[in-house]
Amino acid sequence: MPRSLSATSGDSSTASGLDATDLTIAYIGGGSRQWAPNLIQDLAQSEIDGEVRLYDAYPESAERNADFGNWVQEQSGAVADWSYSATGDLDEALDGADVVITSTQYDPAETFVHDLDIPKEYGIYGAVAATIGPGGVFRAMRTIPLYRQFAAKIRENCPDAWVFNYTNPVTFVTRAMYDEYPEINALGLCHEVLGTRHRLAHYAEEYLDMDAERDDVSVNVKGINHFTWVDEARCKGVDLWPLIDDLSERELAHQEFTYEDLEDASVFDDNWQVTWELYRRFGILPAAGDRHLIEYATWFIQGGQSELNRWGVKRTGSDYRSKHWNPEDSDQTTDVEAWMNGDREFELTESNETFLDILGALLGDGPYVTNVNLPNTGQIDDIENGAVVETNAVVRAGEVKPVVAGGFPRPVRSLVQRHVDTQETVIEASRDGDVDLAYEGFFIDPQIRMLSPEDARELFAELVAAEESYLEEWNLSESEILAESDAYSV
Repeated sequence: MPRSLSATSGDSSTASGLDATDLTIAYIGGGSRQWAPNLIQDLAQSEIDGEVRLYDAYPESAERNADFGNWVQEQSGAVADWSYSATGDLDEALDGADVVITSTQYDPAETFVHDLDIPKEYGIYGAVAATIGPGGVFRAMRTIPLYRQFAAKIRENCPDAWVFNYTNPVTFVTRAMYDEYPEINALGLCHEVLGTRHRLAHYAEEYLDMDAERDDVSVNVKGINHFTWVDEARCKGVDLWPLIDDLSERELAHQEFTYEDLEDASVFDDNWQVTWELYRRFGILPAAGDRHLIEYATWFIQGGQSELNRWGVKRTGSDYRSKHWNPEDSDQTTDVEAWMNGDREFELTESNETFLDILGALLGDGPYVTNVNLPNTGQIDDIENGAVVETNAVVRAGEVKPVVAGGFPRPVRSLVQRHVDTQETVIEASRDGDVDLAYEGFFIDPQIRMLSPEDARELFAELVAAEESYLEEWNLSESEILAESDAYSV
């Protein structure tokens, strides 16, 4: 049976070990332009009180969000009692914390841009480049050492805290924290499965004449983050599989798109054409957006830009990533200063994320069932134990228990396992900063398999050269693969 997580110490007014009237949250990456403002609004409308300590490598960003948090407390509709402070001291932020949230990224102009643009020169048209493929592996190599440090600090300052990780690549990052601190109570969270449930609720309304919303849909989900699969789906007890099977053969599931069709579309628009194709091939429904699926099931990007667009996917370009990081050049980030200054009208909204639902269940307001990323201890029976997998879990007071989800059809297991092998190889390499072992994980990634061995090596070396300052924990000078390359001088 899967191992459940549970807090083991602490005096409390609840059976969970947590106190809903005096909760301490440490937010690593508290200068976030999207997650933090969303969290602040959700907390303001909750039935939980406490303090939030915002820690960020950019202190001014954390201070801005702290000001915003305290400002929100004075707005109409804010019913909870929260206080916010910013700190540049990680130990101070974590000291005695009940809950830790992690949501960080490096400057995309110095990292993400290279993750997208350099592989493109080799014919790799990843749509997101954030969680797998050459960009995802390098994002992992940049991020894993930092999250090992975070896990060690959590072990030192708040060993029983509940840790909610939103940082991508979720699988790599969550796995790194457990590799550093096996007893950590960490959950990797992602909203892709929630989006699938929302879509299925919409289909139940449209085609079955049901009054349905996301929470009415239950699914048996299994896989790895951004490459999850569903083999059971019900809405208010009604089996949705006959409807899914029927829709897969209708016109809505056989659409083709061009670059011009997608010119004015958002990169986040999901046309589900990859989803339907994979369902028709394997009889099991993918439960992540198409822009993520294509990076794991690489048939859909091997024809370059035109093939990507044919399936209704618009590439997230490097210009978008740079602008999203710079609020002066973007309408995509949350401008909290405009709200506080009165330049934009403010109204409390809810994020529809599951953080407060999970937290409430941990406090005793459960049970609550949702998808989480945790080390495999039996919830998926044909993926190796220890690898981080995504399944449902039941959350109760002080406990998170993953749900047994079963295995995969053999072809799907093969697709999932190859990515697990990449992830586990890079995690193993990170223990000693072994660049050549990390390259082995990079080399077996399905996107890289489209290249010759020489091109794979040069792509790896080019990415190292472009992002070297973010790879200080890796032993670059001892790498044989880099020494063989023309793109990097050891």
